Amino acid sequence: MVITLVRRVTAVCLLGTALTACAATVHQASRVAGPVPSATTAPPTLAPGPGGLTPVFRNGSRAHGRTVALTFDADMTADQGARAAAGEHFDNPGLISALRALKVPATVFMTGRWAEEYPDQARSIGRDPLFEVANHSYSHYAFTDDCYGLPTVSADRMGADVERAYAAFRKAGVPEARPYFRFPGGCYDRRALQELTPAGVTAVQWDVVSGDAFATDAEAVARQVLEGVRPGSVVVMHCTRSAAPTTERVVREVVPRLRARGFRFVKVSELIGS
Repeated sequence: MVITLVRRVTAVCLLGTALTACAATVHQASRVAGPVPSATTAPPTLAPGPGGLTPVFRNGSRAHGRTVALTFDADMTADQGARAAAGEHFDNPGLISALRALKVPATVFMTGRWAEEYPDQARSIGRDPLFEVANHSYSHYAFTDDCYGLPTVSADRMGADVERAYAAFRKAGVPEARPYFRFPGGCYDRRALQELTPAGVTAVQWDVVSGDAFATDAEAVARQVLEGVRPGSVVVMHCTRSAAPTTERVVREVVPRLRARGFRFVKVSELIGS
């Protein structure tokens, strides 16, 4: 399941802004069964929010150049194996090929279940310096109640669900998954931020909803992205053919047009570190 085409998601982001102080301080947090840090330079994270809560990042600086991060959620819930076995495509290799052809850096927020279903693709993405893999939970179950119909993971299992995703990435051959986490459905509250504190991750939301989920009109989605992007924006899109079939076409449309407007594409890590 993926983030639905509903602008109510923006309201969730406002809660995160109130709960966190998105300082630009680099934080080296200890992790239990979390991401493996780089042997050279660890990726930048944000300092914990008030009360030591998991920090939330929504967009980069508006003043440090015309940068934009395209992010793609590789969604697959823990109970969708039968659908994949029956032929439903939760992957989108054409999209990844388009990003490579266009030389667009991107951050892929991957569920552990997706990595288990498509280990070769997960490994290919994770080993390509053009991309970075980040955590979208193992199960794609919601971290709050009433999150667009998603099943819910209990509070005492939230940390384990995140750790299980990192374990799935390592098993698939992803060498260095980033210490960034995107809540399934974009839904979180204070309890969820508190439960993820030991994982040492920075929660990554967005300020531009592409609307590609379940969309059939690529031009409408492209228009929404182009109208929403500002310097430092984080755009949320999807890497799932069955639920977001227009995304490859959208990327091929918006990338040259944003470049013509002077935008430079970066990974989330660059926005956080700038």
